[in-house]
Amino acid sequence: MATVRTLQVTFDCAEPERVARFWCEVLGYVMPEGVTSVAVDPTGEGPRLYFQRVPEGKVVKNRVHLDVRVGTGLVGDERLAALRAEQERLEPLGAVYLYTQYADGEEESCITMQDVEGNEFCLD
Repeated sequence: MATVRTLQVTFDCAEPERVARFWCEVLGYVMPEGVTSVAVDPTGEGPRLYFQRVPEGKVVKNRVHLDVRVGTGLVGDERLAALRAEQERLEPLGAVYLYTQYADGEEESCITMQDVEGNEFCLD
């Protein structure tokens, strides 16, 4: 039987503290005392996020992205309203709206956005 491992998500970025603070606000995470490049779930459930300074900027679409699960269990207009409300909460924090994928009979709606350094994420 395989051993279950813990997971850390690492972001390459130019300004680790700025990106860490953004994701703390999005997810309700906190930064450990004296550490400005890490965000952790205060409940211990979610993965640790690490923000690593790199010299180069983002140049292509992410191959992996985070889905912020705000519409779980909701469908149709109720789901889209919850996603839009979260979009409106995140835009003043520096998130940028990219596009909405509307429900198509198989998949429910989701909204694609970018964080403060252009990393794509979805409101799902």
